[in-house]
Amino acid sequence: MSLHEDSKPAVTPRLRPVMLAGVFLCAALASACTVRPLYSNAPLSAGSTVGATEEMASIAVKPVKTRYAQQVRNNLIFGLTRGAGEPATPAYSLDLDVSELVQSAATIQVTTDQDEPTAGTVTLTAAYKLVEAGTGKVVSTGERSISSSFDKPKQEFASYRAQIDAENRAARELAELLRLAIGQDLAKRS
Repeated sequence: MSLHEDSKPAVTPRLRPVMLAGVFLCAALASACTVRPLYSNAPLSAGSTVGATEEMASIAVKPVKTRYAQQVRNNLIFGLTRGAGEPATPAYSLDLDVSELVQSAATIQVTTDQDEPTAGTVTLTAAYKLVEAGTGKVVSTGERSISSSFDKPKQEFASYRAQIDAENRAARELAELLRLAIGQDLAKRS
């Protein structure tokens, strides 16, 4: 059996303008897309003359006080500068306040009256404020948070080391979140 010519769906003359309008509408919406790669050489902000990489590398991160905050700071500096270290003449200054919350996530019932925790969660939260170094004008503020789980064995040192490893994992991920948030904040700036 063969298909007849009149059984094929045909585009009626009335439907053709609607289809063309739909194609033009989709093209217009796609052209309004403002997604840009963070690693491009194009400037992040409208008035900037330096590329995104150079602008991100011109951020100096102020010193912090705790070990886990230092881990976040070190990873953030490495991510912002791509391993080049802190800038000699920064265009921006970043205040970083990192807090930690350690919780027991699961417990097991033992034969004694006390339950023993078997898993924990480390949550690192960072509040940041990005300031122009020359003017002192606040560019952006924000807060990001990340959690990391760990096992809590009965041995005290093993449990402590597992918590430190979870802090380090959370610090790496939090630094990456902060780097992306700061890049977005710089791109939004007019």
